[in-house]
Amino acid sequence: MTLDHPHARPDHPHGRTDHGRPDHPHGRTDHGRPDHPHGRTDHGRPDHGRTDHPHGPAGHTAAMPAELAAVLAEIVPPGGRFGHREHIHLAYIAVRRYGPAQAAEVVAGWIRHLAAYQRAPQKFHATVTRAWVEIVAHHMAAGPPAPDFATFADRHPPLLDKRLLTRHYSSRVLASPAAKTGWREPDLARFPWLP
Repeated sequence: MTLDHPHARPDHPHGRTDHGRPDHPHGRTDHGRPDHPHGRTDHGRPDHGRTDHPHGPAGHTAAMPAELAAVLAEIVPPGGRFGHREHIHLAYIAVRRYGPAQAAEVVAGWIRHLAAYQRAPQKFHATVTRAWVEIVAHHMAAGPPAPDFATFADRHPPLLDKRLLTRHYSSRVLASPAAKTGWREPDLARFPWLP
């Protein structure tokens, strides 16, 4: 390395950049995981203090909002995955906290953050997100309040079947760009709460 490099340190015999730690034998920064010998995550990327899962680190570029991280820590068990049941749980929490009128927007924001955080923003689907939130809100309003999500899920097992939307939407409508980016009403069977 020449000393012309913008980060070269003229006081270091090898011209190491300011990114290296002079007290570490390899000049590694303190971003590494102390429990891993090379300060790396299971993905082989440096750990930058972020989490791709509420229970473990990864080297993602988008910061997860604190409220979403706390909600995920509540609904996803350590080592677990964020699947359909967790999506329904997320909708349940949002409806309880924000009410049916605001829940769809809140969940959409959470899912967008999560998708960006997982470096997969294309996975966000506006119609699917809103439809599930509305279905959850409808079932929450239709019966006595459940003390927790497990009780709610036990009362409404069809909600845990992600194919439920196919009763209301054709695959053509759900696959359309308009449905992915905005709200589309069902084309097969209307939701009972829609006018």
